[in-house]
Amino acid sequence: MLTCTWAPTTFQGTQVVAGRPVGVIPSGSQLADTTLGYVQRVENLGISHLLIAQRWWGTGEEIEASSLDCLAMTAFFAAHTSRLNLITAIHPGFFHPTAIAKWGATMDRLTEGRWAINLTSGWNLQEFDMYGVDPLDHDLRYLRAAEFVALLRKAWNEPEVSFRGAYYHADGLRLEPRPEHPLTVYQGGQSDAALQLAAQHSDWMFLNGGAPEKIGGIVERARGAYAAAGRTPGFALYAAPLCRATDAEAWAAIDEMLQQVNPELVAKRRERVSGAQGMWADDEDPLSSLDTNEGYASRLIGSPATILEKIAEFQALGVDMLHLDLRDSAFVKEVLPQIQIL
Repeated sequence: MLTCTWAPTTFQGTQVVAGRPVGVIPSGSQLADTTLGYVQRVENLGISHLLIAQRWWGTGEEIEASSLDCLAMTAFFAAHTSRLNLITAIHPGFFHPTAIAKWGATMDRLTEGRWAINLTSGWNLQEFDMYGVDPLDHDLRYLRAAEFVALLRKAWNEPEVSFRGAYYHADGLRLEPRPEHPLTVYQGGQSDAALQLAAQHSDWMFLNGGAPEKIGGIVERARGAYAAAGRTPGFALYAAPLCRATDAEAWAAIDEMLQQVNPELVAKRRERVSGAQGMWADDEDPLSSLDTNEGYASRLIGSPATILEKIAEFQALGVDMLHLDLRDSAFVKEVLPQIQIL
């Protein structure tokens, strides 16, 4: 099974659970050593993919604080890795697809095909306002994203491109130097609009965490949309594992976390992510509140044997990649090596 984790580009994460450390953003050689040291450790662990996210602005309380720029950090990591596949989160509206086509073609050549895009339509509406970007309504953001990736793929695949849409245009675009490898597109979201975008344009879907019955339903909906478009998707599931010697010890640690949840920050997060549809909406699952992307709700919690059984259950549903939080050292030591041979 393929594995993915976050790039170390955000230094202050959610404080929904009391006691979480608040990061200080370093500079200069300290910043380079801190970020690069982690990424090289991830590569040495055999992780196959690194997701470089973009948080344009955040409070660092109910959601993460601002992150280092995704383009700058992707280029930096590319220069210092040799095996990691790098997936850069790109927000249509903040970027023009022709400029990303140029930048991405260069990354493709530098990395010999290790670069891919995570198409992120955006949900933190205050970010759009801060940066002077029209947030559009929810479904219109996905239409803009569809145009973005359509033009990006045409620039990637055709020697000369002219394109006119509602949001983007190009006249006689000749992308030189040209990329040498196929473009792989990842995408999150699980609303109807997101699934339609994915079915037409994306190769992989990133899924927020959830119990197998929830994930199975999303996978089934997505497969139906892809089948109608004559395509087949890959699925990457987010999970925040917690491994202990016994299931009881692991769940005791989870219970302690749940007791420290700040309900006011959970309510603020629900309001903050109102620009999304279909994600962060599971009020009935208390584990969904413990982290930003509902990773603990995937329930990779327990002994190594229990976690591997749960992973096998997700794999049977069609999950091809685990997008992992790697903070749990016992999981990294005891379980991760076994996942990578599945």
